[in-house]
This record gives sequence, structure tokens and C-alpha cells, in this order.
Amino acid sequence: MGFNEEINKRRTFGIISHPDAGKTTLTEKLLLFGGAIQEAGAVKSNKIKKGATSDFMEIERQRGISVATSVLAFNYKDKKINILDTPGHKDFAEDTFRTLTAVDSVIVVIDVAKGVEEQTEKLVEVCRMRSIPMIVFINKLDREGKDAFDLMDEVEQKLGLTVTPLSFPIGMGYDFQGIYNIWEKNINLFSGDSRKNIEETIAFNDIENPELDKIIGAKPAQKLREELELITEVYPPFDRQQYLDAKLQPVFFGSALNNFGVRELLDCFIEIAPTPRPKDSDTRLVKPDENKFSGFVFKIHANMDPKHRDRLAFVKIVSGTFERNKPYLHVRHNKNLKFSSPNAFFAEKKEVVDVSYPGDIVGLHDTGNFKIGDTLTEGEQMSFKGIPSFSPEHFRYINNADPMKAKQLEKGIDQLMDEGVAQLFTLEMNNRKVIGTVGALQYEVIQYRLEHEYGAKCTYENFPAYKACWVKPDDPKNEEFAEFSRIKQKFMAKDKHGQLVFLADSEFSIQMVHQKYPSVKLFYTSEMD
Repeated sequence: MGFNEEINKRRTFGIISHPDAGKTTLTEKLLLFGGAIQEAGAVKSNKIKKGATSDFMEIERQRGISVATSVLAFNYKDKKINILDTPGHKDFAEDTFRTLTAVDSVIVVIDVAKGVEEQTEKLVEVCRMRSIPMIVFINKLDREGKDAFDLMDEVEQKLGLTVTPLSFPIGMGYDFQGIYNIWEKNINLFSGDSRKNIEETIAFNDIENPELDKIIGAKPAQKLREELELITEVYPPFDRQQYLDAKLQPVFFGSALNNFGVRELLDCFIEIAPTPRPKDSDTRLVKPDENKFSGFVFKIHANMDPKHRDRLAFVKIVSGTFERNKPYLHVRHNKNLKFSSPNAFFAEKKEVVDVSYPGDIVGLHDTGNFKIGDTLTEGEQMSFKGIPSFSPEHFRYINNADPMKAKQLEKGIDQLMDEGVAQLFTLEMNNRKVIGTVGALQYEVIQYRLEHEYGAKCTYENFPAYKACWVKPDDPKNEEFAEFSRIKQKFMAKDKHGQLVFLADSEFSIQMVHQKYPSVKLFYTSEMD
């Protein structure tokens, strides 16, 4: 098979949602269709029966939420599908934002009863900023929920999307009978039996067919006809180019837990979703069909296997082919590295792979060379853009609770920060270390992992900061910057890369800096363009 055909086979996407909207369950069911797993483990009330395939860290098993973003790949119809599962929990939002730099499209999962929730709004905003094509999946139809039209209005208003339904529910909640597939013009009836893997589908090319009344009843049939007519009047017809340009978002309805409406979503997805897309670097736009390899690290997973202390750097391939044992340039270090056992992910297994193509994710064993955002090329000096560090919202001093283990603690903190679990700031005044996180849950994760993976114990105490602001003076030698540094010295720190950071204690003090020291620029992300 030719190089271009390999690219066109690939669909790499992320699934985003608010926690508990059913994202992990949907991932499981998609894998089931790909024949990748035999029995999907649904995540229920945190007591996990089979334990969902994609949640493999101990701390996730305890909490029943996806903490680590995982990669799952499977083949379906002649397509190779890569799913990047993202943590829905808001304390791990930063990990999700970074994962979104590696996907070519997104499926947004919305709970029929709760509608659009706050976390979904934030994530969709990031997708809109980056013009990522989105498909909306409205989940849990077998539960009592909002009206289908109201939900679509809410999606348009709250998420700023332009939607068009490609499937539509027949009834809802207690009266839920099935789904009319607008995309394929057929009806899929719901039996409510989740053990049946695939529901049978009845094709209806003519919605006026009186058979319909027999199957779902005269009243529901009449209602369905009226609703479908309303859809054609109210919503724009589906246009693939508009969807690819992120100007139109198709909507599907279903129940992932009961494996309902998932096949419709998947069948349409593989036809319309984008193949690997070009990506911007600091020097030029890189296209997938270029013959030279390039890729970037969007995630690092330390201690996949605590016995071996191995780190895995997840690399999204942007262009060319990635070959095993071939030397590639690590742009930031300006040195060549080669990888003897690059991993590909297939359902729940990792396997060593010889060649990978654009759109694929490879896991590279790393001894500490990589940081998030690093670029690998076949020699070209360029870096991919758009993988920021966000300003943390919580800050705490980290103290060593076991003086005998100072080295282990230092190494553990260092590695966890490389992984992007949190950010480390070192105060200029006394060299004390402050850890900043986007969500408070990360502190528990860090403490747990330091103890279990590095044998180090830590304690925390509060540090009164409101936001971390990266500092960029117009002129580092001028008086104004010197005065700013002197007056704010208690709050000045360096981040891991040695960039200067002002740990502001309130919104007010940030405003005061803008007024008093106009030549000192403050940024909320470390990517200062």
C-alpha cells in the first residue's frame, strides 16, 4: 500500500466531555465495534466491574475517572482509527488541552439530562480556536432528559456551534424507541438489551411508508415525520466541507451504555472525518504527505511499569514515516536519537512497530530527553507550535517529609513535572519550591505517585498566590524592571525552563503592575508569542 493511501486510511480524534457524560463508555463501545475488545467494561458508580480498558493507573481504578490520557487504536472497515481518550475531570484539563494539539477532529459527548456543562464549554472553546472539526454525540437517550430540539439549541447557544442532526431519536427516556438515521435513511430500533452487541436495522428510504406506523406506532410515526420535516426547515443540510472547516457540526443521538447509535456515529465518522491535517511550526506549515518525518511530543507518561522506571513519550506523527532504529533530530537538544522499540497502541496492547505514518501516535521509551512540546525531525530545524503551559490556579509549597530521601524526592518531582502533571516554581529569594496545578486533585496524585513510584514522602503548605504570570520586560536593563523586581521580590520565581514568573497574590496586584510598570509584560501562558 502506498504512502498516501496509508495517510488517507487514518482518522485520529479525541473524545471530549464533562465528567460522567459517558466518554469512557463511548470509547469502549467504539473499540468493541473495531473488534478490539470482546466485552466492554462500563464505568459505573466508581466500583469498576471489568475496569475500563483505557484507565490503567492505580489511582484511576480507585477513583473511576480517567486521569491519564490514553491512546487506543483499532481497524474498522479499511480504516485505521486512533482515539485519544482525554480525562474529563476538570483538574486534568491541561492534559486534555495538550491532547487536543494532537487530534485531527473531535467527538463531543453531551449528557441528555444535564445538557451542556461547564467543562464541555471550555474544551469546545479550545477546539473552536484551533478550528478542529467536531461531531456532537448526545448520550444516554434511554434516560429522561431534555427535548432533542432544546438540546440542539443549547449546543448552538452555549458552545457557539452551528449544528445539523444526522440522526434523530424516536421518543426519549421512558418512551425511547430507537433512532432514525438521517445520514443513511434507516431506522434502528432499541430493544433496551445492552447484551446484544449490534442492534438490527430496518432500512426506510421513504419516511411516508405505512410500515413505519406498524413498527413504532401511528402516533410516534406521525411525530417523527413532523420532526424530520422541521429539521429540514430549521437546520442547514450537511455539507462535508463546512464540517471540515469547523463551520458546521453534525449531531448524533444514542446511548453508549446500551451500545445504541454508536455504529451510526462510527460509520458516518469514518466517511466524513478528516485524514491527518497539516500543522504549523515556527518556520512553516508542515503537510502530512511530505516525505521527511516530523512529529512532536504531546504527552509523557512516567513509570508505565513501576518496576522498570520507564517513561514513554507520546509522539504524534505529522509528516513522513517514522522508522524504527533510524536516527532523528531532537530539535531542542540539537542531537540525534534513535529508537529501537517504538510502541504502537492497539486496543489494550502495546506492540513494537517498524513503521508508523502521519496521524499515528508512537510511544518512545525515554530516559529523560523529552519534555512536552519537543519536536523530532529528519534534520530540519523547526518546532511545532501551540502546546502551552497554562497558568496554574492552585499553589502550595512542597516540603520533604523524609530527609533521608531528598534525592528521590527531587528526581520524582523533576520527572512528574516533565510529564506535565503540574508546574514547579523556584522562589528567587530563598529557593523554596512551589508547585502550581490547574486542579487541586493533582496534589493528591503527586503525593501518591511520589510515595509509590519514587519512595519519597512530601507535605504541602499553602502559598498565597492567585495566578502565575510569565514576565517579559521590554528591556531587562531598564530602571522600571529593576524596581518591579525589587518590590515584588517575594513573589518572583523561575519556572522549570528558567523563565521568570511573577506569582501574583491577587487580580488587583496584577492590575497594579500593568499601571505602575507598563514596560513589564505579563502572560498567563508560557508560550509568549
